[in-house]
Amino acid sequence: MKKIAIIDYGCGNIRSVYNAFNLVGQKINLEINVTSEKRQISESTHLVLPGVGSFQSCVEGLKNSNLLETIFKKTNNTEIPFLGICVGMQMMASKGFENGEFSGLDWISGEVHKLSSTAKNLKIPHMGWNNLKLKKETKFVKNLKKKINVQDANAYFVHSYNFETEQTSEKIMTTEYGQEITAMVEKNNLIGTQFHPEKSHLFGLAFLETFVESSHPQ
Repeated sequence: MKKIAIIDYGCGNIRSVYNAFNLVGQKINLEINVTSEKRQISESTHLVLPGVGSFQSCVEGLKNSNLLETIFKKTNNTEIPFLGICVGMQMMASKGFENGEFSGLDWISGEVHKLSSTAKNLKIPHMGWNNLKLKKETKFVKNLKKKINVQDANAYFVHSYNFETEQTSEKIMTTEYGQEITAMVEKNNLIGTQFHPEKSHLFGLAFLETFVESSHPQ
């Protein structure tokens, strides 16, 4: 049985993420735990890190939870699939520049900067549905394409900052909103999405189902 640990560190949109995985669980036998317990995280087969709020508050909340060492061991040593959502993805970066300069987890090299507001008709935060553009076809993407048409997919976004990856090879999907926005990153067993798969209807459920079915290496 797949054991999904949705990490509860006080900064995530937990309920909607849980509900989405619960829907996936109608097709796949899952045990879903919203947890702040090291034991449950250690026993999980998949880790999910939601994030809502500022880069700084989420990083500090995760560090203060005393779960980071356990999470790192699971993602680095056992290399189980990891999914960071929204700020959960941004925290994977080296640095974030929201209300100052703050260190991230530095799992995927890059920096998180505020979206450009030069286009007068574009409001910040970027909120709503946007088309996704596929930049690189990984094993995960190939499996996702078996379930849904990725090229014509729309996903739901709510954010004011953009993860600018150092390596273009780790930028898997993008969207456009007055500039190129990183929509998905991937490195080995690590996946991050700027969009909210739990709010992205059929595409989002197909994405989460593919994540649940995945195992390292991607």
